[in-house]
Amino acid sequence: MTISKTNINKIKGVIFDLDGVLIHTDKLHFQAWKKLADSIHVYFDEKINERLRGVSRMASLKIILEKAENQFSETEKELLAAEKNETYKELLKTLTPSDISQDVRQTLKNLREKGLKLAVGSSSKNAKYILSYTELSDALDAVSDGNNIAKSKPDPEVFLKAAEFLGLSPQECLVVEDAEAGIEAAKAGGFTAVGIGSAARDARADYSIIKLSDLEKILENAE
Repeated sequence: MTISKTNINKIKGVIFDLDGVLIHTDKLHFQAWKKLADSIHVYFDEKINERLRGVSRMASLKIILEKAENQFSETEKELLAAEKNETYKELLKTLTPSDISQDVRQTLKNLREKGLKLAVGSSSKNAKYILSYTELSDALDAVSDGNNIAKSKPDPEVFLKAAEFLGLSPQECLVVEDAEAGIEAAKAGGFTAVGIGSAARDARADYSIIKLSDLEKILENAE
């Protein structure tokens, strides 16, 4: 599926999911969830970890606890999620600017030079930590994350807030996502969805790209 040249000319902003699009911290999430799962004697592996892509912390915990023999109260679940997050935040401190690829940095620079407004739309409550540790904050005009939303993807709230922060309508924004839940959220919100990584195979995506710099070709050559 493509959109017309007229519509592509209306694009004034790009909203990026963070993890899996601008940076890859999958291994850190896995390490943090694995430590928690081991502590409560619940089986957890890379295959289960894949199911957590693009969903909130509490939704991820619910998936992990599917294999739990014990029942946990809502209070206990909140404590488990907080424990995982503390582990993850400690692991985030190992991030450096070198964890952002040159392709990503150059693409953000090029898009800004074209006059586009750029934002992050992430369900993570740690997005600003990640942007700070990797020195990516100044490359963006706005950040919408888990701290300013009530509903996680596939609800479109995080992207709608990002567009609002940019002063743009959904029809004026591209959303770049690597997760099916993110593509679903983008389409539900009325955005043009661009799939990368595993989401590049999602039939609901308007465009599919291999690397972030491919966005420039879409903006220049879409018909």
